[in-house]
Amino acid sequence: MNNQGRKTSELLLLIREGKPMTLWQQLRLTILLSIPAIVAQLSSIVMQYIDAAMVGSLGAEEAAAIGLMSTTTWLFLGLCSAASAGFYVQVAHCVGAGDMSRARAVVRQAVTASVAFSILLAMAGVLISGRLPVWLGGEPSVCHDASAYFFIFSLFLPALQLNSLVGGVLRCTGNMRVPSMVGVLMCVLDVVFNFFLIFPSRDIELFGSVVFMPGAGMEVKGAALGTAAAEVVTATVLVWYLWHCSAELRMSDERGRFRPSVRTLKKALHIGLPMGIEHTVICGAQIMTTVIVAPLGVFAIAANSFAITAESLCYMPGYGIAEAATTLVGQGVGAGRIQLARGFARITVCMGMIVMGIMGALMYIAAPQIIGLMTSVEEIRLLGIMALRIEAFAEPMFAASIVSYGVFVGAADTLIPCMMNFFSIWAVRLVLAALLAPTMGLQGVWVAMCVELCFRGVIFLIRLRWGRWLKTVG
Repeated sequence: MNNQGRKTSELLLLIREGKPMTLWQQLRLTILLSIPAIVAQLSSIVMQYIDAAMVGSLGAEEAAAIGLMSTTTWLFLGLCSAASAGFYVQVAHCVGAGDMSRARAVVRQAVTASVAFSILLAMAGVLISGRLPVWLGGEPSVCHDASAYFFIFSLFLPALQLNSLVGGVLRCTGNMRVPSMVGVLMCVLDVVFNFFLIFPSRDIELFGSVVFMPGAGMEVKGAALGTAAAEVVTATVLVWYLWHCSAELRMSDERGRFRPSVRTLKKALHIGLPMGIEHTVICGAQIMTTVIVAPLGVFAIAANSFAITAESLCYMPGYGIAEAATTLVGQGVGAGRIQLARGFARITVCMGMIVMGIMGALMYIAAPQIIGLMTSVEEIRLLGIMALRIEAFAEPMFAASIVSYGVFVGAADTLIPCMMNFFSIWAVRLVLAALLAPTMGLQGVWVAMCVELCFRGVIFLIRLRWGRWLKTVG
């Protein structure tokens, strides 16, 4: 263990042992946990850009085949993530209470239950893969590739589920470094596997010499298999580390029951079910946004897509800090240290707002360069710049909602926050966008998004300050 990892473990031990922590120690621990998670989130987005560019180079139809399935794949990913959260939050509470035996028991049960869930989800995906592109209104020219892509994606959902679950339980012990490094590895492997699977064998120029580069030439299917192969490799690495190397959860020397208990499943449903429902309704909201933007024309559709992709670089640090918030609050709650959990909640939310506020300012300034990297079409570029500069003003409050949500998840309080997200997106964003788009065009859609994110941040801060989110733990 390096010096940083050792210091993190020492500070986390103060939570479990009930020892006092100074404000500086709380702040330092938050930073130590946040940085690896932020790096992993940012690297994931960068690699997704590269991945999308590799597929996009094949042509418009190939890119459209994957783009057509993006909302559905996001939905399935979200459901797997919700299933994992139902268990890793329980692990955080057990670790905070110092009950490592119970934590390991929950992990064993979680592996069985979550993998079984992912197998059922995979079967559903395989069954609908042939008709799904048609249901989504895909052109006949892209439906075959889109169907094949989703079929392969669905087959490997159990590997993705293990990545989500094992990465989550390790982070909830305070080990952010290993899941983050493995996350970066998965992104790199995805690009490497895609390089050989997507493109055919060809000669390439390398350092002034012509080199023969083998390739499978599988195009869209190669992109799906490349991602799947990366998931299998990293899931294997994470499971091996969990079983043999994790200081808190190592199970190689211990026998235990893998059959889930009713108690564990009930708690997992209490935490994870609202999150799964939330992912479903947010997917519906994304589809409705597309419906609102579509009549504005091809330039608006393209600019909207590019701006959403570009903005993700700005808010990924917020999700990294939210992961740290879940760990810190979860362990504080498990240790019965309610005031310390509240302190970590305040620190992480403030840190997220500061970091994303800075990112928002940079996005405002660099908007022309960011959009310019994605398109050279002047009409699209101007609309994209406008969208990013509107959204920049919402980033601090967006951070407040993202990190507060991570806080509430750590306290096993997911139902009301999910309802808050649902109301904010459907009753504020979509209604405003529908009202403003006919007269303001794409600008109206992004003004609606900015207003909604600020509103969402306000209501999450109100719940954080005066809500009973810590009363839900039982």
